[in-house]
Amino acid sequence: MTPPPPQPPPSGPNPAADSAADPRPGPGPLVVLFGATAGALGQDLGSDETDLILLVWQVVEPRSRQVGTLHKSLVRAEAAALSPQCREASGLSADSLARAEPLDKVLQQFSQLVSGDVALLGGGPYMLCTDGQQLLRQVLHPEASRKNLVLPDTFFSFYDLRREFHVQHPSTRPARDLTVATMAQDLGLETDATEDDFGVWEVKTMVAVILHLLDGPSGQLFLKPEVVKQKYETGPCSKADVVDSETVVRARGLPWQSSDQDVARFFKGLNIARGGVALCLNAQGRRNGEALIRFVDSEQRDLALQRHKHHMGVRYIEVYKATGEEFVKIAGGTSLEVARFLSREDQVILRLRGLPFSAGPADVLGFLGPECPVTGGADGLLFVRHPDGRPTGDAFALFACEELAQAALRRHKGTLGKRYIELFRSTAAEVQQVLNRYASSPLLPTLTAPLLPIPFPLAAGTGRDCVRLRGLPYTATIEDILSFLGEAAADIRPHGVHMVLNQQGRPSGDAFIQMTSAERALAAAQRCHKKAMKERYVEVVPCSTEEMSHVLMGGTLGRSGMSPPPCKLPSPQSPPPLWATSPRPLLPWPLLPPQCCPSQERWSVCRVSHTQLV
Repeated sequence: MTPPPPQPPPSGPNPAADSAADPRPGPGPLVVLFGATAGALGQDLGSDETDLILLVWQVVEPRSRQVGTLHKSLVRAEAAALSPQCREASGLSADSLARAEPLDKVLQQFSQLVSGDVALLGGGPYMLCTDGQQLLRQVLHPEASRKNLVLPDTFFSFYDLRREFHVQHPSTRPARDLTVATMAQDLGLETDATEDDFGVWEVKTMVAVILHLLDGPSGQLFLKPEVVKQKYETGPCSKADVVDSETVVRARGLPWQSSDQDVARFFKGLNIARGGVALCLNAQGRRNGEALIRFVDSEQRDLALQRHKHHMGVRYIEVYKATGEEFVKIAGGTSLEVARFLSREDQVILRLRGLPFSAGPADVLGFLGPECPVTGGADGLLFVRHPDGRPTGDAFALFACEELAQAALRRHKGTLGKRYIELFRSTAAEVQQVLNRYASSPLLPTLTAPLLPIPFPLAAGTGRDCVRLRGLPYTATIEDILSFLGEAAADIRPHGVHMVLNQQGRPSGDAFIQMTSAERALAAAQRCHKKAMKERYVEVVPCSTEEMSHVLMGGTLGRSGMSPPPCKLPSPQSPPPLWATSPRPLLPWPLLPPQCCPSQERWSVCRVSHTQLV
C-alpha cells in the first residue's frame, strides 16, 4: 500500500531556510528509485519483456543531507504469473498484484508524492537516481511504449549510482559489475540485515551510499546525468564514415511495412545514433525484414542485444551483433545529389513508387496536392534514375512534420495519369540503398560459384506438384516443417524437402516441398496457407518443379514470370547455359552436411544468395 503524503513539518527550524542561509555544494533533490518486474532481476532486469510489478522510492536532499518518506507501490501486471526467482525474492503473489493499481495510476501517484516530498525538503527541480540503467531503459520506457503511455520528462534523465560510485572509487570493480550490496560493502557501511521487505532494503542502502559519497572528497558527483533520447533523429551516413562495430546490431523478422520510427520504438529507452536505423532491401528494392541499428555507444548496444526475441506487435524480433562495415555498406552513400537532398534535418521521408516515366516535379507536386506541401517544393523531390538517365518510376519526397507526411500517405494508391502510385515511409538509409542499386555498380556484387549437380534427380516439369513455404521462422527445423504440414507430410516425395539458406549460410525463411502430385500440392496449400508456426504465419503456395529449380539456382520468381540467375544470363555469342538444357537442375553451392532428422530421406538443404529471393 502507498503511504499517505508526508505532513508539513512542525514549527521550528526550517530546512529550506537553513539550506538557503548556509548552502552546501551539491546537486538538487535526488529521488532514489528501485523497481522490479515479474521476471528476471538484477543485471537481466527487463530482458524477458515482463511487466513492472513494484516501485520503491525515497527523496534525498543532498545539500541539507535530509531524506523524505519512503514509499512503496505495487503495480498491476497484465501477465500476473511470477517467475520463481521473483516470487522467492519478493514474497509477492498473483492475488496481491491483481489488487494493485495499473502503471499509469502508479506513475501519477509517484509524481504527486515526489513533488510533496521535494517541497517539504526545500523544493527545486529533482532528478531520479537508480542502481544501473536497466530500470529506466529496459523496463519503464519499453513498457510505457507498449502501453502507449506518455512518461513525464523527469524519466528522460537520471543519475546512475554505479557510475557516480565509480567516479569516487575508480580502483574498485567496473561500474557495470557493481551492485547495491557491493557498494555498501566497499564503503564499510552497516546495513539492516533484518529488513526483509523487498525493495525497501535496496532503497535504504542506496540512500546511505549517496550520503556517504556526498561527504567524500570528490566534488564531481551528480553533475552529468544520463539522458534518454525522446525522439529518433534522422540523418545521412557517408561511406567515408567510420562506424564502431561495438555499436551496431542487426534486427531480423521485422514486418515489411516497418519504418525507421517503428524500429526506434522497438528499442525505446536506448539511444540510437543520428541516422542510425538502416532498413535493408532485397535485389528487387523491397524491404527484406532486416535492419541495421547503430547506437551511440557499446553499452547501449549491449542492452539492445538483451531484447532478442522481444515483440513488435505479434512478431518476435531477433537481435544479433553486426559490424560497422555492414552498416556503412547499407546506409552509406557518395552521391552529392543525395547528400544535398538529405542535408535538411528533421524531415520525414516518403517513397513514391510506380510513377509514370514521364512524370516530373510539377506532376508529383500536383498529385500530392496543396494540403501536404513538399519541403522546398521541387527541391524536396529526388527522382531515382538509371545510370543512363532513364527514370525508374521511384522518387522520394521530404515533409516538414509527421502531420504532413500522414496527409500524403492518404494518397497511397491514388492515380497519376493511368497509374496508381504507392507511398511508403522511408529512411535516409533506404534512399542511399535505392540510389546505389541503380548506380553503375551494384550494391551487392553477384556471387559466382562452381555449379555442382544435385546428387539425386529432380524431375523437370511444369506441373504444379510443389509448394513453396515463405515466412518460416529462422529457427524452423525439418521436424517443425513436417509437423506444420500435418497429414500432408505423408505425401512428400523422397528427398522432397528443400531448405533454402542465404549466402551467409543462415535460413532465409523459404523452403520448397515436392509432393507426390499436383492435387496433393494444392490440398496442402489450401490446408496450411497462413497457418501459424512459432507465432508467425507461413504462406504456402503451389509452384512447379521448374519454378522451384530457378529459385534454388539463384533466379527469381516474380509476378512477371521467371528470370534466370543473373550470373548465367545467355549472350548472343555463347551457347545455351547448363541451366537451360540440363535435365537435372544444378545448384550454385554444394549441399550442406545432413542435419539430424528422423526423416532424412525427405530433405535437402540448398544455399542461395538472399538477394535472389522474391
